[in-house]
Amino acid sequence: MRYMLMMNVPAGTGDYQISSWAPEDFQAHIAFMHRFNKELRDAGELVGGEGLTPPSEAKLVRAGKNGTPVTDGPFAESKEFLAGFWIIDVDRPERAYEVAAKASAAPGPGGAPLNMPIEVRQVMQTPLSET
Repeated sequence: MRYMLMMNVPAGTGDYQISSWAPEDFQAHIAFMHRFNKELRDAGELVGGEGLTPPSEAKLVRAGKNGTPVTDGPFAESKEFLAGFWIIDVDRPERAYEVAAKASAAPGPGGAPLNMPIEVRQVMQTPLSET
């Protein structure tokens, strides 16, 4: 069973303003993420995952006339934003929740756990083609 874990964090005045953290807090947070990803990879559970740039660099794209891209953005005033994600392959939903809880507890300023919300959604399975 594959699950996508999405780390949504508040924008603006929220707790996850990583660019304003002390360098040692930022380094501890990134070191945690590297260890966390290695644990998942070593367990054979990590399919993929990445951190994302802030909303100030985002664009919303739609197909315009003749299929030409039409963009909107950036979205610096969003209430919250997707800071990163993991796709994991686990044998039961409870394991996905355990992984999400560990990601939620990533250290923030002063080493205190952030306890940020991690949205967990199962990746849909497509039916086998009839060829």
